Amino acid sequence: MSLPHYDAVLCDIDGVLRHWPAADAIERAHGLPAGALAAAAFAPARLHPAITGEVTDEEWRDAVVTDLADACGSKERARDVVTAWSELVPVVDQEVVALLRQVRDVASVALVSNATTRLERDLARQGLGSIADTVVNTARIGVAKPDPRVYRIAAERLGVAMDRCLFIDDTAPNVVAAHAVGMAALHYRQSEDLRRVLAPLLGTPTPDGA
Repeated sequence: MSLPHYDAVLCDIDGVLRHWPAADAIERAHGLPAGALAAAAFAPARLHPAITGEVTDEEWRDAVVTDLADACGSKERARDVVTAWSELVPVVDQEVVALLRQVRDVASVALVSNATTRLERDLARQGLGSIADTVVNTARIGVAKPDPRVYRIAAERLGVAMDRCLFIDDTAPNVVAAHAVGMAALHYRQSEDLRRVLAPLLGTPTPDGA
């Protein structure tokens, strides 16, 4: 009997497993231009410390409040904006959840995310903590994708060789980095991509019937 193609599947979270709603309505309600929240929160100098654990999630959001204060007219109004944004709940792709649960019958699964210290709480709230053997939250390890150390840590936690791992991410540079360390990798765009790449492992037909 031939061996499965992979011994482990490493899956990104945001953009693959779950999808965050846009903040447009919040920005409109508070008189902010479209994209203002994202520009403040995800500016590299602001985001990188949060996803490498240099600051907590709460400290990151407090800093975003400060950055938006002038645009909002006051720090109090900026805090209302960030509070409303922080209360948004992502939509979970149940098809991806089902596929990862199937994978766990035949291989190990890791969730690998550039995330803040809030990640574990959010996963538990949406019942996602049990779909993987381990969660690699970059805020807990001090480095973020596409740093090669992230991939090595994930593989080591699963006890799987790099060349027996399949990495899935919706961000192209992260996929390129996975290839560079010897992993098979999928640049995720839609659920059909995932079903197709997992078909040999799961012994299921590919979406196109091939």
